[in-house]
Amino acid sequence: MEIILGLLGGIVLFLYAISQLSENIREWADDKMKDFIAKFTRNVFTAILTGIVATVLLKSSSAAIIITIVLVGAGIVTFRQSLGIVMGANIGTTISSQIMALDVAEYAAIALAIGFILFLITDQKYIFRLGKIVFYLGMIFFGLLTMENAVEPLKSSQYFKDVIASFENPLQGALAGAGIAAVIQSSSATVALAITLAKQSLITLPAAVAVMLGAELGTCADTLLATVRSNRQALKTGLFHFSFNLITIIIGLILFLPFVGLIEYVSNGAAIKTQIANAHLIFNILGVIGFIGFVPVIEKTLNYFLPDEEEIAGELQTA
Repeated sequence: MEIILGLLGGIVLFLYAISQLSENIREWADDKMKDFIAKFTRNVFTAILTGIVATVLLKSSSAAIIITIVLVGAGIVTFRQSLGIVMGANIGTTISSQIMALDVAEYAAIALAIGFILFLITDQKYIFRLGKIVFYLGMIFFGLLTMENAVEPLKSSQYFKDVIASFENPLQGALAGAGIAAVIQSSSATVALAITLAKQSLITLPAAVAVMLGAELGTCADTLLATVRSNRQALKTGLFHFSFNLITIIIGLILFLPFVGLIEYVSNGAAIKTQIANAHLIFNILGVIGFIGFVPVIEKTLNYFLPDEEEIAGELQTA
């Protein structure tokens, strides 16, 4: 029970900190972010870059995609422009994995203290918000540290080892990752959990990669929810995100063993936590490279099955 409570506490801290960090950055740059997204999405390449930058700034691919869905629904960004942003957001979210693979948790107290002092001693809006951002970064690190300490006793649990061993089966591991990400609504937290287990030598690279693949699908839940009561353009953006992740995951599972071998080769003997972060990054980059040539076809397909309301009305009048 102590392990479960410690792990749960760490996950809650991590998720709360990410949510608050994203909200504070969004409040600071919301209008600027909307202008940025609308301006720099004129072609698929700049749209991908925009998605990467927006996700890094917001600390959440879901937040970046949800903002994009809102902008598409409002007619500020077209459905076609949104496709590149979605793909870029998938790359942007891997930056957090690279940070998690570093030993930043030990600096949690420093970031918490600096952030607390900054927003405690000043009434200046800019400094106050900066202090909150630093504080919530520290809370993210502290959440990771809490998770690491909580799972350490699991090294002696044979039952847990048997459960994790089942993740060696790519499909089972991916289903577990999808389930975890859907429940906690964060692929970053799911990958963070895999990295945490890896630091304690509780999970192998193949099992962690399988969980990471599943997390990519589980994170689609909240972006699909964002399309509820939106127009068809926004709905198509949400469906593209789901389709993109599902297809790349299926390909990843088909080529699972070669992909794991590629990660081991590229990582060149690095620690398993770094290999997991590299797998997250390389998988999403390869997915975008593989998908980018099919964007026009996907756009036409979704437009065919989900035509705009105006097009339907025009066809009815013609008939």
